[in-house]
Amino acid sequence: MSTELEFGGVYTALITPFQNDGRSIDFGALRELVERQVDAGVQGVVPCGTTGESPTLDHSEHGELIARCVEFCKGRIQVIAGTGSNSTKEAISLSVAAARDGADAVMLVNPYYNKPTQEGLYQHFSRIADSVDVPVVLYNIKGRTSVNIEIDTMRRLASHPRIQAVKEASGDPLQMASIMAHCAGQLSMLCGDDNITPVVMALGGTGVVSVAANVVPARLVRMVQHYQAGNFEAGNEIFYGLFAFMNAMFWQTNPIPVKAACAIKGWCRPDVRLPLTPLGKEQSEALAMLMQDLGVDE
Repeated sequence: MSTELEFGGVYTALITPFQNDGRSIDFGALRELVERQVDAGVQGVVPCGTTGESPTLDHSEHGELIARCVEFCKGRIQVIAGTGSNSTKEAISLSVAAARDGADAVMLVNPYYNKPTQEGLYQHFSRIADSVDVPVVLYNIKGRTSVNIEIDTMRRLASHPRIQAVKEASGDPLQMASIMAHCAGQLSMLCGDDNITPVVMALGGTGVVSVAANVVPARLVRMVQHYQAGNFEAGNEIFYGLFAFMNAMFWQTNPIPVKAACAIKGWCRPDVRLPLTPLGKEQSEALAMLMQDLGVDE
């Protein structure tokens, strides 16, 4: 029987720091990144997601990265491991391994490329949830997968005791409102895009899975705390102060800009794995200037 987990607050979509021109993971930099998240008061971290470049991690790296995150977090914050795949069999294997290694929950992205039907989505997520004894977070991101979990399918999935939350990154406020209208009390809804966090929180969302939190976790924690308390004026003051930085994190494909930002801070190299390429010189200089103007480089 799975544990009920409270999903709310800021979850940092962790980058995967690399060294040796991307050939190996820099676990020293990862440890320091996790410590900054803990010190800032985030609710949890999400390794091996989109921001963590999961498509270019091999299975050995994927497993070690999750195990190391669990080790570094030491039970102080949640670890929600990205274990999705467009192969149900592979996703089950990754999810079982993550649960075995101590992850508090697993996050499952929509199956990409093979374009399953809604029934296929239902069976895919249900089969994985049946295979693990930790909570499951759905990750709905049509822009990267070309597949959307429609509301009727979401309602069916919400009845599964292990499926407890959804990271909603469709960008569609109507869909988000429909989730809350039909699945409130069964699914917690986490915002999947920093720059629409106020919208999701106003609709009844409980938090955000944040790219920007790799760099400014404490500010985002304060922002979400204000929203949770119903103080949208104070939350929006922080939000708009970071809005340009949030948008800069998508000047190019995520996680290219956020890795550049972390490199500007001196925390890691800007390396990403092919087929992604690092942020160019001009944009890196513009990002450094923006971070200075916004006080993000402090």
